[in-house]
Amino acid sequence: MLMTTNIISSGQTKPDNPFGLVYRDAITANVPGEVNIHPVTYKLNGIDISANVYTPANYDPSKNYPAVVVAHPNGGVKEQVAGLYAQRLAESGYITIAADASYQGASGGEPRNVDKPANRIEDIRGMADFITQFAGVNGDRLGLLGICGGGGYTLKAAQTDKRFKVVATLSMFNSGVVRRNGFMNSGLSTIQQRLKQASEARALEAAGGEIRYAADTKITDEMADKMPFDLYREGHYYYNRTHAHPNSTFRYTMSSLLDLMAFDAATNMDLINQPLLMMAGSKADTYYMTDNAFNLATGTKEKELFLIEGATHIQTYYVPEYVAQAMKKLNEFFGKYL
Repeated sequence: MLMTTNIISSGQTKPDNPFGLVYRDAITANVPGEVNIHPVTYKLNGIDISANVYTPANYDPSKNYPAVVVAHPNGGVKEQVAGLYAQRLAESGYITIAADASYQGASGGEPRNVDKPANRIEDIRGMADFITQFAGVNGDRLGLLGICGGGGYTLKAAQTDKRFKVVATLSMFNSGVVRRNGFMNSGLSTIQQRLKQASEARALEAAGGEIRYAADTKITDEMADKMPFDLYREGHYYYNRTHAHPNSTFRYTMSSLLDLMAFDAATNMDLINQPLLMMAGSKADTYYMTDNAFNLATGTKEKELFLIEGATHIQTYYVPEYVAQAMKKLNEFFGKYL
């Protein structure tokens, strides 16, 4: 555990970034001739979406650029790992967008922290709508990168939305399957009980009562250190300590489970006919989800599974050597197809 904490603290950044970014080497000012960040808002189905657009060095709106949509993890916000990869891709010449999901982060929507798969998939399509109209973007050269839960929703979005010419995931997390069965099938015995709780929460909402939340417990370091899975233990330190952001929360409305528990990111994988890159840490305890979805992707002739040597799930979010490995592979893959 000590080693993990040391690695994590090495990725620490000061939270006083003017753009609220909490990742290492984040942009602190828009300098002419360098990668710039543009906070934007736009409407999606009546909800205000808060996003950051990153433009490459010497960006010229009259020129023609490939673009990449970046989808953030469950509980994450655009200022964390999604922003890191969006910035790195902009350094490689792409115009990129990272948006907070509807009902989450700085985006609108009530009640707060609704977490329905259909919304998350629509958020990805909404980012594509916006960025393809952005000055200088060539809509025929649009890529998609999803991280953790955003990776699962990325697979789903790309199955039907063929504006995305190339698809990549990092540390893919199949939210619905985990919400239903528990991580590594650790919650099979309580499925019906949790569905009953979700149904009761929905009934309470319909009657104008309180909004009930799941995963709303404040976790201490001591509690985290006893967790059996790296994902949750290291996730606590990443989200609550080293890369904490006030808009980032693990909680979600209990009633969202009615949708989440019937969702599986790996169904209809044969509909993906675009080039597909799936990346995961070689030590990630979530790897089984990437492996399963990758093997079901029978509709594309161009697919690659890339292991980031030595990395756990959360370490792919911030540890410089693992981010560098992921970026090298992304640049090769996107470079080839965009």
